[in-house]
Amino acid sequence: MSENVRLFVFATRYGLIEHARNRFAMLLVAVFLPILITVVSVAITDIEVPFRLRDTGLVLRANGNELAQISGALMAVCLIIGFMMFAATFSSGEFDRRLSMAGYPRVALGSAKIACLVVASVVVCVYATAIVCCYWSPRQPVLLAAALFGAAMTYGALGVALGALLRREVEGMFAIAMISCFDMAVQNPIASAGADSDFVRWLPSYGAMQASTAAGFSDATPFAGFAVQLAWFTASVLVGLVAFHRRTRSSLRPTMWVRIPGPTRSGHPAKH
Repeated sequence: MSENVRLFVFATRYGLIEHARNRFAMLLVAVFLPILITVVSVAITDIEVPFRLRDTGLVLRANGNELAQISGALMAVCLIIGFMMFAATFSSGEFDRRLSMAGYPRVALGSAKIACLVVASVVVCVYATAIVCCYWSPRQPVLLAAALFGAAMTYGALGVALGALLRREVEGMFAIAMISCFDMAVQNPIASAGADSDFVRWLPSYGAMQASTAAGFSDATPFAGFAVQLAWFTASVLVGLVAFHRRTRSSLRPTMWVRIPGPTRSGHPAKH
C-alpha cells in the first residue's frame, strides 16, 4: 500500500469515527427520519396530485400522501447529511489546518471527506428508502434510493463548503436548514402553487425530486434527473474542495525585511 493511500485510509477511518461520535446526528437518523415520514403519512390525505416530469413531459397522477413522503424523505436526508458534513468540517477545521501545515497531503484529507460523505449518504438513504417502503411500495425502490443518495451527496458537499467558509456554527446550521426547507417546499405540488414553474429547475435537489418521483410512480428510468443532480453535486464538490483548500493552506507569511533607521549625514538618527 502506497503512502498516499495509507494516509487516505487513515483520514477516512478517523472521519467515520468522528461521524459515529456525533450523537445528535445519530439521533436525527434514528428518530427524526422515521418520525418525519410517519407524520407526513398521517397528516397528508390520499388525494391525486399531478406532477410533471420535465425531461419527458409526462404528467404523473401521484398519490399526494406518497408524494409527500418522498418529499419528506428528501428533505430529511438533505438536512441530516448536510448537518453531519458541516459539523465534521467545522469542528475539525483547525486540526486539518495543522495537519496540512505539518505536511499531511491535502488531497488525502479532501478525498477522505468525500469518502465519509459517500458512506454516510449510502447508510442514511437506504434507511430512508426502507422506511418509505414500510408505508407503500414504490415502483422502483432502488432508483428511489439512488435519487435520495444524489440529493444527500449534494447537500453533504454544500455542508463541507459552508463548514470551511463560515466562522460560526449557527450560521451553517441555519443556512442548511433554510436552503433545504425552501428547496423542498417550492417543489412539493401539495404545498406550493409554483411547483410546476421554470424556477424549480435551479433548485439544488431538482434532479433528485424528478428522479425520485419517476422512480416512485412510473417504470421509466429518470436519466435526465440523475444527470441534473450529478451536475449539482459536481459543482458543490468543486466549491467545497476549493473552500477546504483555502481553509487548510499555511498561514505562515514570508519573512519581511524591516528597515532600521540609520544615522543621517549629520550623524544623528533620522526622525520619524
